[in-house]
Amino acid sequence: MKTTLQTNIVETFKNLSEIHSKFSETDLNKVPYEGSWTAGQTTQHILKASSGYAALFLGKTEKTNREPDLYIKDLKALFLNYDIKMESPDFLLPEIIDYDKKEQTLALLNREADLLTLSAIHDLTLTCLDSKLPGYEYFTILEWISFALIHTQRHTHQLNEIYKILNKA
Repeated sequence: MKTTLQTNIVETFKNLSEIHSKFSETDLNKVPYEGSWTAGQTTQHILKASSGYAALFLGKTEKTNREPDLYIKDLKALFLNYDIKMESPDFLLPEIIDYDKKEQTLALLNREADLLTLSAIHDLTLTCLDSKLPGYEYFTILEWISFALIHTQRHTHQLNEIYKILNKA
């Protein structure tokens, strides 16, 4: 379970880093179309949404009385359906500023390292009781890390679309 999850972390962040690296500093902060986030804002949203896990996993937990990966299929079905437009909760909204590409690149590397460490040191089957995703029961550590990855995959797709729009020949 841990090896598969860690492989998924590496692959997810590899794909994210590849598209993020393609943006020039200028294009990173260019709005591709009205109502859209910039690539920098999208990346910042990913960083916000994939943070705070260390504290969550050290918080109140309990032994899980169900399959520890029960909600992963549902999360994939929802978040990897690119036809659904979602609204971000306010606390995950990126600021409307120009983002520094090098700072974001370093932050992405650090986030990947954090998730790899957390997946290695924690019992992935424990249920976290200090936070809930609306519409779901409490998640296991495995489900929380999987959520971070699935969410990142969704926005990696968005970054690819932004890149295509900004680089139309």
